[in-house]
Amino acid sequence: MNDIINTAKDFGTLYEPKSALVFYESLDKNATMYVEHFDMDRNGNPINAHPLTVNEATALAKSLHTDEEKDKTFLKSKGILPTNILNINPSQNGSVLWYTKSQERQMYFVKNLEIPNGKAHVPAMLWFADKENLSVFALTSDKRPTEKTTLHYAPFFNVYEDGAVCMGTVDVNIKNSASVEEFIKAWENYFFHSYFSHLLDNYNPIKGNYVNLWKKLMETGETFPVEVLKKNSKTLKNLLR
Repeated sequence: MNDIINTAKDFGTLYEPKSALVFYESLDKNATMYVEHFDMDRNGNPINAHPLTVNEATALAKSLHTDEEKDKTFLKSKGILPTNILNINPSQNGSVLWYTKSQERQMYFVKNLEIPNGKAHVPAMLWFADKENLSVFALTSDKRPTEKTTLHYAPFFNVYEDGAVCMGTVDVNIKNSASVEEFIKAWENYFFHSYFSHLLDNYNPIKGNYVNLWKKLMETGETFPVEVLKKNSKTLKNLLR
């Protein structure tokens, strides 16, 4: 399809095995260490064993320092923090809570749903993600939500009743050096550039016929009717615990 946006730039860098280190320790009381370096052949098998050289040790130290610097930049803002960011937790996998206003988005559906691909209006949304998982909810207003804001079920396929998104075959790969702006952009791209296929948990997230709603929105270009959204038992504060 000509309209699909290439998100490969958000997936990170592909690496192949280049070398391996084996650490040996003597068994006597005054234990000493010895490091052996192996090159890798085209099949990933270790070859050419030799003691770790000074140059190789320097390259290793530089690599470790670079990885440490990348971790320090994870979820940092490129400038002034965007106003739609509600909470950032950089520990472990890192997590971000943010919202988006109602807007028009490109959407894709599997053929058997008989819903045409194209642009449609979606409601305001609340997003909660770490490096590996995404949850989404719907909001009835474009106003910046507060801890007491009531959440609604996200009116999309591929979303569980608790808000967790099934990414299917999408290869999620958030960079360790991703700024908070890159982080949220990547997740929004993963969500809207994948194909919506089916409802999960045997529940209907809206009031009315779900398929007919999206067919109508695709055909008419109307604003998303927030009155069809269903409340769930969560508030924004529940996501911060």
